Amino acid sequence: MHVLQGDGPTTVTGDVSGLKAGLHGFHVHAMGDTTNGCMSTGPHFNPAGKQHGAPEDENRHAGDLGNITVGEDGKASFTITDNQIPLSGPNSIIGRAVVVHADPDDLGKGGHELSLSTGNAGARVACGIIGLQG
Repeated sequence: MHVLQGDGPTTVTGDVSGLKAGLHGFHVHAMGDTTNGCMSTGPHFNPAGKQHGAPEDENRHAGDLGNITVGEDGKASFTITDNQIPLSGPNSIIGRAVVVHADPDDLGKGGHELSLSTGNAGARVACGIIGLQG
C-alpha cells in the first residue's frame, strides 16, 4: 500500500488479496497498535468527534474512506484520494492504522445500531500501521 501527498489531498493506493468478493469497509483507525491484531487499532480516526459517514459527507470521521471492491478472484486494486487524512500536522495519519473490514460499510445510512459509529462493516480482517518509508 502506498500513500502519496503533494499540494492538496492525500492519495492512498493499494492491492489486497485473499478476501471474499464484494465490498469491504476501508478505514483509518486511531491507533497504530497491532499487539492484539487488528483489534488494537482502536476506533475510526475521528479528531473532530463526528458520526460515521461516507467519504463525501461533511459529517464523517476523518478515517471513513468508504469501501473497496474485491473481485471474484479475491483481489482488489484501489486508489482513494481524500482531504481529511493529512501526512503532517496535528491530524496526521502517520502512526495510525489502516483496516480492511469483512463486510460492506453502509456509510452511516444502514439504520443498524452500528451504522453511525462503524458503518456496520463487521470484523477487522486485515490491518497495517501507516508509516513513512524513505
